[in-house]
Amino acid sequence: MSLTVADVDEAELLRRIFAVLAQHNNVQSDAIVLGAGDDSAVIAAPDRSFTVSTDVLVENQHFRTAWSTGYDVGWRAAMQNLADAAAMGARPTAIVAALVLPGATTVAWVEDFARGIAQASTCHNVAVAGGDLATGDAIVVSVTVFGDLEGEPAVTRKGARVGDAVAVAGQVGWSAAGFAALSAGVATSADQTTSADQAARAPAVTSAASRHGATTSADALDATIGRFRRPEPAITAGVQARSRATAMMDISDGLVCDAARIAQASSVVIDLVDPITSLAEDANVLGLVAEALGLTREQRTQQVREWLLAGGEDHGMLATFSPELVPDGFRAIGTVKAADTDNGVEPGVYLESQPYAGNSGWDHFRR
Repeated sequence: MSLTVADVDEAELLRRIFAVLAQHNNVQSDAIVLGAGDDSAVIAAPDRSFTVSTDVLVENQHFRTAWSTGYDVGWRAAMQNLADAAAMGARPTAIVAALVLPGATTVAWVEDFARGIAQASTCHNVAVAGGDLATGDAIVVSVTVFGDLEGEPAVTRKGARVGDAVAVAGQVGWSAAGFAALSAGVATSADQTTSADQAARAPAVTSAASRHGATTSADALDATIGRFRRPEPAITAGVQARSRATAMMDISDGLVCDAARIAQASSVVIDLVDPITSLAEDANVLGLVAEALGLTREQRTQQVREWLLAGGEDHGMLATFSPELVPDGFRAIGTVKAADTDNGVEPGVYLESQPYAGNSGWDHFRR
């Protein structure tokens, strides 16, 4: 019988978690003055300015244990928070994590979670500085990330200027397609490996999700389901765009939803090119997934467009730049245009110069 959280006390569970973190998160960071073990960690703030962001993952709302291992959940919890720091142009330096666990949760799952959060953080030289444990009716993960602006101003959502190019870094729509495939009951080659096997190796190197393209439906299913389980945000691209971007955020809830947030904050119109064209590489992969799900040709085009426009949780970077300053690694997908409220042109998102009226993305309180 598997050892569960109810079989051990908090001190023993923390000891096991710290042992995993010590093995897998050996980041030597000047940002950490004092790590886990006291009532608070101590994190350096060299220029007296840093970013802080918190995200929550709730079992059966954001993940299902039937679909994702503890490692997957830990990886995802870390990566989506690192993306929030990078989206401000900040270099993520440290995270703290709080974990609510039902008593029936196995200790092995918790250790697996710790491996995932540690490995994801280590990929970007980020330290896990501590956290908290509690018991409850469902697994809940809360992660807070700290980011160093390195003496530069933060990139916010409200700096987009008329004439700017709108661009993205990272993949778009893959997580949504992976979610659709899992919802349809599709199994992948990754499902044949054990949680321990997956945790023992870096997903960025070994999983199908690390591929930049796919040539068969099986490849596309592996890649998109892999991205749903373990997103790989464009962290470096976000940090490096700090000196050029006029506005930026990560794509958490969908391209249209998050573009609308920039448009509203900047009082502009963001006019997107049809993503079937502007995001053709992504569209090709998603088309293979749609084909595997049995959609007709007409249905496939419609579904792929919706995944690209409304699919979230890839956590790529969405930014605006002067057209001549779009960095390598970003793809231009639209233009910033002027709003004209006197003539009915409100700040928001347009698609091919027409007001967008379709599904815009995820809202926790409206489904």
